[in-house]
Amino acid sequence: MEGAEAPDVPGPTPGGGPTLGRAGSRPGRAQGAWLWSTATLSVVALATVVLMAPPGSASPGRGLDWLLFVGSSMHVASTGWLYTLPEVRIHAAQNPRRYVWMPIALIVAAATIAALASASELAWLLLPYFAWQFFHFQKQNLGVTALAASSHRVPTLRPMERRSLVVAGLAGIAGLMAEPHLLQLNAHSRIGPVFDLAGIVFLGAVAVGLVQLFRRRPEDRPLGFCAMYLMAFLFSLPVFAFTSPYAAVGGMTVAHGLQYLVLVGLVAAGTRGSRARFLRLGALCNIALIGGAALAAASHLHSSAPLERVIFGAYLGLVMAHFVVDGGLWRLRDPFPRSFLESRIPYLVPGDHTGTGPPVTDRSSSGIE
Repeated sequence: MEGAEAPDVPGPTPGGGPTLGRAGSRPGRAQGAWLWSTATLSVVALATVVLMAPPGSASPGRGLDWLLFVGSSMHVASTGWLYTLPEVRIHAAQNPRRYVWMPIALIVAAATIAALASASELAWLLLPYFAWQFFHFQKQNLGVTALAASSHRVPTLRPMERRSLVVAGLAGIAGLMAEPHLLQLNAHSRIGPVFDLAGIVFLGAVAVGLVQLFRRRPEDRPLGFCAMYLMAFLFSLPVFAFTSPYAAVGGMTVAHGLQYLVLVGLVAAGTRGSRARFLRLGALCNIALIGGAALAAASHLHSSAPLERVIFGAYLGLVMAHFVVDGGLWRLRDPFPRSFLESRIPYLVPGDHTGTGPPVTDRSSSGIE
C-alpha cells in the first residue's frame, strides 16, 4: 500500500535475478547500475545539448545531430522491437484496439492531414502534437522515479509528490505552447504572458515537490531516489532558461530517449542465464538503428511536396503510435505490464508482496511511458 513501510524481501527474486535487500536499503548491483546510469545519462544529456546547441534556429552540428538521432528516432523505433516478444504479441492480439487499430488510425490520419494542410496550418496542428509528446516525457519521468523507489524498496510516489511532478511537466508544456519558436514553429500564439505565468507555476511545483521530499522519513529518501526525483522535477527547466530551440527542448528529447533505451535494453537482456539475450539485444540494436534511420529521414520532409508530406505525416503518426503503445505496455498499475516486467527485470519491479510497487487498483499515473 502506498505510504506504508515496505517489508523485508526474502531470498532471491524470480527468474534468477539478484537478491533483493531490506526495505530502505541500498539497491543491489543491477538496481544501482540502472538507477545511476539513468540519472547520470539524463543530467549529462541535458547539459551536453545545452553546450552543443547552436544559437537561435541555426542548424546543429554533426555531434548534436547524432545525439538527437539516438534520443529521438532510435528510441521511437525501438518500440517496434517489443512486438518481437511472444508475450507482447499475445497481449496485443488480446487488445487490438490499442496495439493495432489505434496506431494504424493515427498513421493514416496524420499522413492525410499532413498532405492536405498548408504550411501555416500544419504549424498550428503540430502544437497539440508537441504538447502530447512532452506530456509523454513527463509521464516517463514519473515512471522512472517510481522505479527508483521500487529499486530502493521504499514507498512509491505519494499523491502530492506525483501531482507536483505532473504540474511541473504541464508548466513546461504551457511554456512551449506560449513560445512556439522554441519548437521551431511559425505559429504566432501571442500569449507571451502565459510563458511567465508557466514559469511561476513551474517554480511553485518544484518548491512543493521539495517540501514533499523532506516530509519523507530519512530512510525513505535515499540518495539514488532523491537524484531521480530531482531530475524529474528539473527536466523542464531548460524551457524557461534558454531561448535557443535546441537548448530549450533538445536536451529533454535526448534524455528521454536515453532513459527509454536503457530500460528497453535491460528488458532485452533479461535475467541471468538467458541464452537468447544476445539475439534479443542484436535484434533490438538492428531495429532501433534501421528504423531510426527511416524515421530520421522522414522527419525532415515537412516542407516538401504533398506526396513527401504524406511520409512526414506517417512519421508523426508512428511517433504518436509509440505514445499509445507505451501508454499500455509500461503502465504498471495494470496486470500485464507488471507481470511482464517482473519476469524480465525482477530487480526493478518486485512482486506485489513487497508493498513497494503500485497496487493494481491504483489509478494513478505511475507507468513508465
